[in-house]
Amino acid sequence: MEITEVKVFPVNEEKLKAYVTIIFDNCFVVRDLKIINGNTGLFVAMPSKKRKDGTFRDIAHPLNSELRASIEKKFSSPMKKS
Repeated sequence: MEITEVKVFPVNEEKLKAYVTIIFDNCFVVRDLKIINGNTGLFVAMPSKKRKDGTFRDIAHPLNSELRASIEKKFSSPMKKS
C-alpha cells in the first residue's frame, strides 16, 4: 500500500495544527486525520467518533507501526516548517 496523495489543511489553533486527507494507491481516501502539537512535539491523530459514553473511538487507523511511521513521515515534516 502506497500513499499517493496528501492534502494538508492548516488551522490556526493552539494544539490542533492541521487536518489531513491521505489517499492510498489512488483509490482509497481517509479524511480528518489531525496533526496535533503535543507535549513532545507533533503527532498524528487518526479520525475518530465520539461515543455515547463520551469516549472517542478511531474510525480508521494503521494496524502496524510501520504504516503509522510511513503516514507520519509523509506529512508531518512539512508541518514542522510552519
